[in-house]
Amino acid sequence: MKHTPAQSATSLPRAPRDEAHTRMSKYFLMMSVRVVCFVLMVVITPYGWYTFVLAIGAVFLPYIAVVIANVGVDGRPERAVSPERALPAAAADTPPSAAETGVIRIQEGDAARPDTKPDAS
Repeated sequence: MKHTPAQSATSLPRAPRDEAHTRMSKYFLMMSVRVVCFVLMVVITPYGWYTFVLAIGAVFLPYIAVVIANVGVDGRPERAVSPERALPAAAADTPPSAAETGVIRIQEGDAARPDTKPDAS
């Protein structure tokens, strides 16, 4: 049986729910701008060059909104950074004490009890 390493949580892609929420937010924002363009195009008088700019926005923003909303996340997956590589190298070969790091290390086996000696019976 081939052993595959566990996937790092930092290398997982975004959750589909989060990605859909981001896409819907972008679409809603663009369509809100379209509604504002349409209302301003009708309300602002006298009509002038800005009316045509607002009309172009009201007509073409739906297409732009759909294209922007459907663009997925960058196709390149993000590379996970190994936690060991992200930490600075220790100055000494001995691990720091729990008082220094605030981390308590629990070990099993005889290595955890150096004062006990195996029975010679």
